[in-house]
Amino acid sequence: MSRSATIERITKETRIKLSLMIDGSGLAKVSTTVPFLDHMLDLFARHGLFDIEIEARGDIEIDFHHTVEDIGIVLGEAFKQALGDKKSIRRYGQASVPMDETLASVSVDISGRPYLVYHVKLPKVKIGEFDVELSREFFQAFTNHCGLNLHINVMYGDNVHHIIEACFKAFARALDTASQLDPRIEGVMSTKGVL
Repeated sequence: MSRSATIERITKETRIKLSLMIDGSGLAKVSTTVPFLDHMLDLFARHGLFDIEIEARGDIEIDFHHTVEDIGIVLGEAFKQALGDKKSIRRYGQASVPMDETLASVSVDISGRPYLVYHVKLPKVKIGEFDVELSREFFQAFTNHCGLNLHINVMYGDNVHHIIEACFKAFARALDTASQLDPRIEGVMSTKGVL
C-alpha cells in the first residue's frame, strides 16, 4: 500500500503542485520562491523521512502570506489523502528538538479534529524577507486541512531562526511517529471506531 498523494491547487493568488510519500527516505525537491520556507520544508522532509516535491508560485510581489498559507493547505490535504482511512496508524506522536539555545516540543494527534495550540513567542521581525509570523499561518493551514490536533511549545530560545527551525524539526518527527503503521492496531486507534 503506497501512502502517497499528489495535489494541485490553483487560485488567483497561488499555483502549487505537490507530491508526498509518507513512507519515504527524507528526499525533498522544493521550490516555492520563498527561500526560508524552502529551507524549512527541506528539513521537515528530512527529519520526518517524508518524500516531498513542491513547486509553488504566488503573488510574492505583495508578500509571502498567500504562498506560505496555501502551501500549508496543500501539504495538509496531501497528508490527509495519503493517510486514507487511518487504519493501523499510531495516531499520536511527540518530539522535543533542541537547536542550540532553543528547545521546542511538538505533540500531534491525527484525530480528524483540527486544533492548533501555538506557544511560540516571536518578535515581529524578518528572516531575510520572511515575516516570522507566517510560520504560524503555515501550521494553522496544515492543521485545518489535515484534521490534526497540533500543539507547538517553545520552552526557551533567543535566535528566531533557531526557534522556527526547531519547531519544524519537532513537527516532522512527531508527525512521523503519529503516522507510522503499527501491526498491533486493528482498525483505528479509537474506541469510537472512526477517526
